[in-house]
Amino acid sequence: MKVAVLGAGAIGAYVGAALHRAGVEVHLIARGAHLAAIRESGVRVLSPRGDFTAHPNATADPREVGPVDHVFLGLKANGYAAAGPMVGPLLHESTSIIAAQNGIPWWYFHGLDGPYRGHRIESVDPGGAVTAALPLERAVGCVVYAATEIEAPGVIRHLEGTRFSIGEPDGRLSARCGAFSEAAVAGGLKCPVEHDLRRDIWIKLMGNIAFNPISALARATMAGICRHDGARELVVAMMRETLQVARSVGCDPGVSIERRLRGAERAGEHRTSTLQDLEKGKPMELDVLLAAVVELADLTGTNVRTLRAIHAVSDLLNENLVRAS
Repeated sequence: MKVAVLGAGAIGAYVGAALHRAGVEVHLIARGAHLAAIRESGVRVLSPRGDFTAHPNATADPREVGPVDHVFLGLKANGYAAAGPMVGPLLHESTSIIAAQNGIPWWYFHGLDGPYRGHRIESVDPGGAVTAALPLERAVGCVVYAATEIEAPGVIRHLEGTRFSIGEPDGRLSARCGAFSEAAVAGGLKCPVEHDLRRDIWIKLMGNIAFNPISALARATMAGICRHDGARELVVAMMRETLQVARSVGCDPGVSIERRLRGAERAGEHRTSTLQDLEKGKPMELDVLLAAVVELADLTGTNVRTLRAIHAVSDLLNENLVRAS
């Protein structure tokens, strides 16, 4: 098996290191000081499960890698539309694109039976630009239940979780998913192949849609938000509306708000990826989290007054951030 990790940041480098440990031919595509450190000393993973170092190939140019069996996308979803030139050299006729993203993916209605089959969500696939860069037939979904940070160039701090659930948009238990899952498990990860990955998407999104923007607006950790009575009530309201939207498009996540809150509390003083992006002056990944769900609410006639309000103020913050960069 040959795998390219495009966007070998905190999650991508961690997955790449695990696959390399399993004997997979891994190529990390990164840049800057992070790339230089990986080339010199490999990827050093610091984990409560045990530290290890992997030495996969690393480059800034996917043309040096050539076609692979799987492209693991560690990019932020707001970079997908521009990823075509980087992805193109990595593809052969059956290459899969495994997109590890938060929120609603561009392929959400692809292969899904029902009244919205084939519907394109404008906020995550504006003008079809993401579909043009990442063809739907190559898409494999991936929901990440792991928390990692880049502690220093080439050094990944693994905080918790090793589960990377994957699945085909049409629910098939495909050979390509099975092969990737086996390799990931051999490298020390949990990688179940799900028949209905959309359920996982909504379960994860219940937390992301509330904690990520609130953490950026309040500069707060997940535990800090849970400890504040007013912020906790806001999280509950946002989760409740998110569940309503999920059900309106035919998916019942089957998890209670209380259970999701307990999971967030266990994360402790974790700074969400959105807060980390804000602190680094990077655009925040909000379209797939908030804008997409508001768009689905409009599509289905669902009332999401709280989500709209948080989306408005966080979107304004993001516009100011982009303008200043």
